[in-house]
Amino acid sequence: MRGVNADRPSAAVPAPSALRGRLAVPAGVMAAVVGAFAYVGTVDPNQPGHYPVCPLYRLTGLYCPGCGGLRGAHALVHGDFLAALQDNAAGVVAYAAFAVVWTVWVVRAVRGRPARIELRPVQMWSLGALVLVFTVVRNLPFGGWLHP
Repeated sequence: MRGVNADRPSAAVPAPSALRGRLAVPAGVMAAVVGAFAYVGTVDPNQPGHYPVCPLYRLTGLYCPGCGGLRGAHALVHGDFLAALQDNAAGVVAYAAFAVVWTVWVVRAVRGRPARIELRPVQMWSLGALVLVFTVVRNLPFGGWLHP
C-alpha cells in the first residue's frame, strides 16, 4: 500500500489554496490598514479642512482619547515617533498593540489554529480604566504634555 496517498499533502504542510484561504482575512485587514495609513500619510491632518473636528472637542473643549490620533498616525508614517507620541500616546500604543495582535493572528492562521482573544472582565475593565485615566489626565492642567 505504499504510495497510495502520495499525491495528498501531509497534515504538517497545508495546501497552498488552504493557506491562501486562511490568510485572506488577515491580508484584507492589513490592506485596509495600510490604505488608511497611506491616506493619512498623504493628506496632512495638520492642514485645516481635510478632516472633521472632533465633536467632543468642538462642543466642550475637552480632548477625547482619540484626539490627535490622525496627526499621530501622520507623524508615524513620516517616521517622527516623538511627534506621534506627543499627538496621541494612546494611539501609538494602540497601533503597536494592533501590530502584535495581527502578527499573532497570522501565525495562528498559518498553523491552522483559530485566532482568539479572550479577555477576562478584569482585563476589559482595566483597559477601560486606563483609557479613562488617559482622557482625564490629558484634560487636566498638569497633563498638558498629553495635549495633541
